Amino acid sequence: MKSKYKTMRLIVIRHGQTTGDVEDRYGGAYDDVLSPEGEAQVQQLVAELAGQGIQQVFTSPLKRAQQTAQGVAAQAGCPVTVIADFKERDQYGALTGMTKTQARQQHPDWVEALKDRLNTLPGAESYAAASARTSAAFADVLAQVEAAGHDCVAIVWHGGGMRVLFRDILQWGELTQIGDCCWVELQRPHPTQNFTIKNSQRIGFEFGKQTCE
Repeated sequence: MKSKYKTMRLIVIRHGQTTGDVEDRYGGAYDDVLSPEGEAQVQQLVAELAGQGIQQVFTSPLKRAQQTAQGVAAQAGCPVTVIADFKERDQYGALTGMTKTQARQQHPDWVEALKDRLNTLPGAESYAAASARTSAAFADVLAQVEAAGHDCVAIVWHGGGMRVLFRDILQWGELTQIGDCCWVELQRPHPTQNFTIKNSQRIGFEFGKQTCE
């Protein structure tokens, strides 16, 4: 009997440039919006993804991700679903929203501690907690997509989500670049098989030929 399962295509996207990027602020939980350049990047992203047949967009609740997701969904003519646990890691605690110059002047020890992702600043979210919630939310979205029988969906989130995806969920390794509005198309013929990388833009990786086409 022929299986009813359809090949799943998952397009995972990072949001565009933000006002916080321009102002050189610590982001994370800082809920900034897209800069004018970020808005232009979204238009380029939309053009790149035209004709992909995206049927639903799942997004982080943060404004920068929702703005990016709305652009993708408007072109595709599909709904947007906010996933609370796709938010960026609250990595910076009291430094959140502070310019990096101010942070170096006022809290040099905390800035130094940020060089190791496993360090947790006062009031911040640990890497383990961020990874666990992101991984659980990702698994839940996959289950929703399978139940709906969708062929192609998009996820819009953050650099932290991208790293958790490749480092912890897929267990392929480290990303070497995560650009504004970068995206990667993952493909899985069956739930018992692994994802492969079908296409990508503005994202760097060195995972070996077994994960690339």
